Amino acid sequence: MSKTLFDKIWDEHVVTEIEGGPDVLYIDKHLIHEVTSPQAFGGIEKRGISVFRPDRVVATPDHNVPTINQHLPIKDELSRFQVNKLTENCERHDIQLYGLNHPYQGIVHVIGPQLGITQPGMTIVCGDSHTSTHGAFGSVAFGIGTSEVEMVLATQCVMQPKPKKMRITVDGKLGKGVTAKDVVLYIISKVTASGGTGYFVEFAGSAIKSLSMEGRMTVCNMSIEMGARGGLIAPDETTFEYIKGKEFAPKGADFDKAVEAWKLLFSDEDAVFDKEIAFDAADIEPMITYGTNPGMGTKVNGSVPSLNEISEGNRNSFSKAMNYMDLKPGEALIGKKIDYVFVGSCTNGRIEDLREVANFVRGKRKASGVTAWIVPGSKQVEKQAHEEGITEILEEAGFQLRQPGCSACLAMNEDKVPTGKYAVSTSNRNFEGRQGPGARTMLASPLTAAAVAVKGEIVDPREVL
Repeated sequence: MSKTLFDKIWDEHVVTEIEGGPDVLYIDKHLIHEVTSPQAFGGIEKRGISVFRPDRVVATPDHNVPTINQHLPIKDELSRFQVNKLTENCERHDIQLYGLNHPYQGIVHVIGPQLGITQPGMTIVCGDSHTSTHGAFGSVAFGIGTSEVEMVLATQCVMQPKPKKMRITVDGKLGKGVTAKDVVLYIISKVTASGGTGYFVEFAGSAIKSLSMEGRMTVCNMSIEMGARGGLIAPDETTFEYIKGKEFAPKGADFDKAVEAWKLLFSDEDAVFDKEIAFDAADIEPMITYGTNPGMGTKVNGSVPSLNEISEGNRNSFSKAMNYMDLKPGEALIGKKIDYVFVGSCTNGRIEDLREVANFVRGKRKASGVTAWIVPGSKQVEKQAHEEGITEILEEAGFQLRQPGCSACLAMNEDKVPTGKYAVSTSNRNFEGRQGPGARTMLASPLTAAAVAVKGEIVDPREVL
């Protein structure tokens, strides 16, 4: 019987099918951080049980950590408590922790792939919605709630209803200045922020295959921003080459054997999806958001939609978003003054993203009115940036490379955009207050963000490349 890639992985991991209910799914890797794990550890300890498979759990602090002076005690009391609690829980339950200042510390969805922990065919969960990032390797990866974190700690399984399957195909060649972030922002603008609800999405097509692993991670990372349970991409030679030699990847003959198994991870030619959507890569241009969800996006040289372009049922929420963003229907975005630029997060905090920014700003200067935060996704990315001279290029251009963490993606730390200020951000969400109370966030690619930082206003990166 023909199967989709998702079906092949899911069905292989089903322990029990509950009649009329969810499946009991075995989990290969459980990633944890400081925000959603304390209550889960408290729950299993209250019941007098221990972590069932500590060897399958990997921990790192990322959400609450400061990005300056990480060698000093964390100033914020709650953040300090959560990070310390993670350390205590990992020590008590014999879980591998990459704590602050460890050479492997970083955003959980950056370090997993970077260390070779993430591999094709796995089931991966984390108490974090952007666990979908790992699907770029041909794995079934999704976020879970705190009670489910407790369930996985206790049993290495989780109860989940099986989602429907959607395939989004993007064929053709991407144009000048168009990046993976533009691809996914374009898709979400067409599908809407709720168009993937109930589905697990497989991304396919020649444009998707042309992306680097970093680019594929960006696409899968934002699959949940269309409401999907997760996203995945079939592994290929690009995948295998990326994994080869990573710290925890198979070595030698074991790697060759693993690759042979990974080559079987694809959707069969006649596999049936519940929904199919196709796009032409030639239609995709550099993108930017204008509203308060990732589906409110347009090409960067475009305009905010007029009210009559918005469906009647969405006009109230559109008007509310425009009021929050202080934008007018029909307003052009080019030339809009920007106060902050943030490059980082589990969406775009990898070495490829920092290279893209450095390549653009080399020999240029940041606009005087812009505060620019460049935050690597991990200590390894930070180290590479120093070794490759990226740090020096950024500093010469007036930027500062900060220390690893989620940073201004969600402002659970000290990196907050002030009320009323506009930020062009390479992160994944532009919700009200996401980057700080009253902050106005516009999502874009690292390339567009770099161009905006230099210009001080929204600009089409193709015009200044």
